[in-house]
Amino acid sequence: MEQTIEDPPTSAVLLDHCHFSQVIFNSVEKFYVPGGDITCYYTLTQHFIPRRKDWIGIFRVGWKTTREYYTFMWVTLPIDLKDESAKQQEVQFKAYYLPKDDEYYQFCYVDQDGVVRGASIPFQFRPENEEDILVVTTQGEVEEIEQQNKELCRENQELKDSCVSLQKQNSEMQTELQRTQELETLQNINKNLEQKVKEQKDCWEAEVHQLKEQNQKMSSENEKMGRRVDQLQAQLSTQEKEMEELIQGDQDKTEQLEQLKKENGQLFLSLTEQTEHQKTLKQTMEEMKRKETTIVKRQQELMDENVDLSRRLSENKILYDALQKEKENVERENDLLKRDNSRLLSYMGLDFDSLPYQVPAADQEGAGPNPQLVYGNPYSGIQESSSRSPLSIKKCPICKSDFDDGICDHTLEQMQALYLSCPICDKIFPAEEKQIFEDHVFCHSI
Repeated sequence: MEQTIEDPPTSAVLLDHCHFSQVIFNSVEKFYVPGGDITCYYTLTQHFIPRRKDWIGIFRVGWKTTREYYTFMWVTLPIDLKDESAKQQEVQFKAYYLPKDDEYYQFCYVDQDGVVRGASIPFQFRPENEEDILVVTTQGEVEEIEQQNKELCRENQELKDSCVSLQKQNSEMQTELQRTQELETLQNINKNLEQKVKEQKDCWEAEVHQLKEQNQKMSSENEKMGRRVDQLQAQLSTQEKEMEELIQGDQDKTEQLEQLKKENGQLFLSLTEQTEHQKTLKQTMEEMKRKETTIVKRQQELMDENVDLSRRLSENKILYDALQKEKENVERENDLLKRDNSRLLSYMGLDFDSLPYQVPAADQEGAGPNPQLVYGNPYSGIQESSSRSPLSIKKCPICKSDFDDGICDHTLEQMQALYLSCPICDKIFPAEEKQIFEDHVFCHSI
């Protein structure tokens, strides 16, 4: 079975559901010679409208569905369907796609839904022979054939008229069928509506029953409400009496209110005076705050001066400690010198206590050694040393310079660099614990 590039639309619709009278095939030969193209002529009836996917196929006789086509060609849509010439159409089948056997075939017009709209008489594909070419008949047979031809033409015309009548009847039947379907639809809708009405009626009956029950309940509640109204009326009478008493009390309270208003006016005047007095107190308070601010500033200045004095006292304390230590060192040196002097005197056979503590006259006058002594005065060194006190001349261990009584600047700086003394409690801190020293001094100021 041959096919083109695009398969045509087909379906499994059986022959009973097809309409073969909507497309009529014309000039269909009994047989076609193999090897040549064939042209299929067909006519569209007035009740049929062709569509773009309609096609004409060649089917083997005995086909059941439109899927059993051998080959097909797409139809050409007419430009104007109202024109009678547009009803006459044709398609051409190429020899290459035609069947090669001598079975019987027929043309079928299939629309784009796969439904057959027309079918031709059967034909064959076989070569010509002499019987088909040469036919010898008598004059009587010719007249008989012509008479049969006329009768066939007349029957054909009758069939066409009958076909048109049947088509009209078909249209009327379809209209009637549509009406019948609509009537059935309306009947179904009517049944559904009746069913809904019945259901609604049942629902309404149930609601009416409920309303009756509610009415009975409302009646009983109405009776209860009547009794309740009587009770409320009695209570209302009692409340009216109480209201009269309250009105009388209200009048008394109104008089009291007037009295309170008078007292309130007096209190207002007193409050005004207190407000003025409060303003005066507020101004006094502000003045005191300003004074307090001045006092706080002065206190801060005094605290700064106190810190400065504490720092200076700490420096003096450190200096005093250093001088005290230096004094102790000098006393120790003096003791050593005394012991050395005693030792020297004992070595010379003299007693230190028997010697007068004075400077020789020759030494006072600035004279030189005694010329009467060959080896000089042996006490000259003692007298010279005794003329200047050991405490008067000292040597700094850092700069190696002499200084009088007191302490060398280098020693003082060294002591201040090594120690920190609290100016309040005289507590000594190492120089590396400066933060602890400052916290300690700050604690005294709190």
